[in-house]
Amino acid sequence: MDELGLASSPSLLVVISGPSGVGKDAVLSEMKRRGLPFSYVVTVTTRPRRPGEQDGVDYYFVSESEFQRMARQGELIEWAKVYGNYYGVPRRQIEEALRGGNDTILKVDVQGAASIKEIFPDAVFIFLLPPSLAELANRLLQRQSLPGDELDLRLAKAKEELRKIPLFDYAVVSRKDELDVAVSEILSIITAEKCRIRRWKIQL
Repeated sequence: MDELGLASSPSLLVVISGPSGVGKDAVLSEMKRRGLPFSYVVTVTTRPRRPGEQDGVDYYFVSESEFQRMARQGELIEWAKVYGNYYGVPRRQIEEALRGGNDTILKVDVQGAASIKEIFPDAVFIFLLPPSLAELANRLLQRQSLPGDELDLRLAKAKEELRKIPLFDYAVVSRKDELDVAVSEILSIITAEKCRIRRWKIQL
């Protein structure tokens, strides 16, 4: 508190979501590479680790039995089964980061974002958009591990998720080879939210 009776705005929970293949992991990797001062919530998953991924950095990779144990004991604030694999958000990571005064970044699927909004209504929700569905299909194809029927399933799911945009506060287009633009827009959103009057405690 300073002599004007202004207290700095509280820490933010920033939720980044979007359809599979839109580039959520790439955007977060670029934010981390820049050394930006955020706490990043690491999702727990049962899906196999992809080449280059690190346990505890990209995800916490666990067995299905361990995941079910965490869910039963309330260690996950939200979880869902997506394309045959389980994904969950560790409760303790979010609570400790926010209590510590850290702006916190959380990546979830669109279904998970809706659940998180019920628990943290003051969080900032950002939807990552592909430039087009054709571009999204190309990105998914580049993974080379998706059979044709699963590709069709993910594209159909993406169309369904795009209809959920009104649940979010902001939309950022994730263009190939333009990660810096998407990250800059996200940082601008965070800066603007930190300046919103409703987030400040003012005593006059």
